[in-house]
Amino acid sequence: MLTESFKGTKRTGYCTDYNIKNLKETVTVCGFVQKMRNLGGLIFIDLRDRSGIIQCVFDEADNDALFKKAEPIRSEYVLAVTGTIRARAEGMANKKMATGEIEVLATSLKILSVAETTPFEIVENSKVNDDLRLRYRYLDLRRPDLQANIIKRSHAAKIIHDYFNENGFLEIETPTLIKSTPEGARDYLVPSRLQHGHFYALPQSPQLYKQLLMLAGMDRYIQIAHCFRDEDLRADRQPEFTQIDMELSFVEIDDIIEINEGFLKRLWKELMGVDIVTPFPRITYKDAMERYGSDKPDTRFGFELRNISETVRNCGFKVFKDAVENGGSVRGINVKQGAGKFSRKEIDSLGEFVKTYKAKGLAWVKMGDETTSSFLKFMTEEEGKALINALDGEKGDLLLIVADKDSVTFDALGALRCEVAKRLNILKKDDYRFLWVVEFPMLEYSEEEGRFTAKHHPFTAPMDEDVGLIESDPAAVRAKAYDIVLNGTELGGGSLRIYNSDLQARMFKAIGFTEEEARAKFGFFIDAFKYGTPPHGGLAYGFDRLMMYICGEDTIRDVMAFPKVQNASEPMSGCPDIVDEKQLEELGIAIKD
Repeated sequence: MLTESFKGTKRTGYCTDYNIKNLKETVTVCGFVQKMRNLGGLIFIDLRDRSGIIQCVFDEADNDALFKKAEPIRSEYVLAVTGTIRARAEGMANKKMATGEIEVLATSLKILSVAETTPFEIVENSKVNDDLRLRYRYLDLRRPDLQANIIKRSHAAKIIHDYFNENGFLEIETPTLIKSTPEGARDYLVPSRLQHGHFYALPQSPQLYKQLLMLAGMDRYIQIAHCFRDEDLRADRQPEFTQIDMELSFVEIDDIIEINEGFLKRLWKELMGVDIVTPFPRITYKDAMERYGSDKPDTRFGFELRNISETVRNCGFKVFKDAVENGGSVRGINVKQGAGKFSRKEIDSLGEFVKTYKAKGLAWVKMGDETTSSFLKFMTEEEGKALINALDGEKGDLLLIVADKDSVTFDALGALRCEVAKRLNILKKDDYRFLWVVEFPMLEYSEEEGRFTAKHHPFTAPMDEDVGLIESDPAAVRAKAYDIVLNGTELGGGSLRIYNSDLQARMFKAIGFTEEEARAKFGFFIDAFKYGTPPHGGLAYGFDRLMMYICGEDTIRDVMAFPKVQNASEPMSGCPDIVDEKQLEELGIAIKD
């Protein structure tokens, strides 16, 4: 079949620009064929563009030549159709379609491109496996639900530009080829052809540059920044991702929180029609861990952790007693009225679940018509009653307990309370519980490296009252850091920064950097602080993760145009791939087997 030139064709609008108010108008619509139905004498073609679908009609009695021209058309052909808007026949309206009351009676047709049969049908909510979808991503992106996500992401970007511009922010681009610095995830490295043996890094974030912009007097900076981290993938993580990155001068934490609550309120209102209530609650890191076992707690439900270590310190159950004696803890959750909702087999599966978080097992008490337990037989009646009372146990409740070192009990029970909520099907996607987590630890000890490392990054400011503990008790130092959390997901995080050279030097020393090492890595940054530094702080959102929530998806791959898969490759283009030997020679690189 010969295809035709688009020259001289002018589209008058998108498919869904038209409705019953446009009757008798002559229009030209362009797009892909969603479906073609030949009813003998009448051909109906559903034409699809990014806005939706409109029905085009070819009537043999009205135009025999045009009817014959339309007969060979198949799904995904690209057409330009000119015709007159008319109402659909009585009883044939489709209320599920934006254009369901009308159709275009075709008077002209251009077949712009033919299409082979696609590897899968272009429909919403396709059940095709991800590997095939991503191999033919350009076809996958034709699906209306994915297109809606990408369009919504574009709208979100406009809101970002508008909101921050209205609030005095300057949009400034920072470099993509930068110096590799320690701390954080593994860098992606780019070899320099002009300086053999030297490498650029792709930025994990614009951190140093946005702070330097504050030193440069730019005062308020915003950027939708592309970032890169060479790390293992999961549902909400990709090797290349996008941040909404900001930095502000002469501010306190409350100022940064206020501007960002306003931003999220506007985003939810304009994109979802939802009025979220501000200000958001705040909780310290310590309280979040004690109550929820997580620094990104889901507060849509209860099942909060209780520390029962003192209650069971001298009990007859050796597992509990040993955990406390070894410096760990015994903690539990009360699944209110959960006894009748979990069988013994299901409780055993919860035991297997906590083992994936390094817990040795799960102790339980099921308070049904009879009280049964995995451990009460090892305790006296008084000890058992004390434990149940410590967890506010009542008839009908299910008590779940983990005994181990603190890090394990927090991780295991923090994940378990969410898993139980999922199994009980009590999580509502449209229940948006925003929360600020504040006062994170400044430093955390790395057993692997044998030193303290920065919990966030080494430029985070400590709480004023904790500055004196940097050398004497580094684990106790709290940071002026904050994360914005929604329903168990960290949407973004930030901190106030160190702006005093002496304090920055102490921080480098606390994480094991000698003065020489600090200068080798951050010399340009250290030097900049000599010339006057305003107090400043910032925050960065994961844009992809934010859009995943707004679009109601379970993975960020469905809000990105061309994502990577689990092994950081792209099935469509085949990257990463080998390169010519000549290119490697120019870069002074040899590949070892």
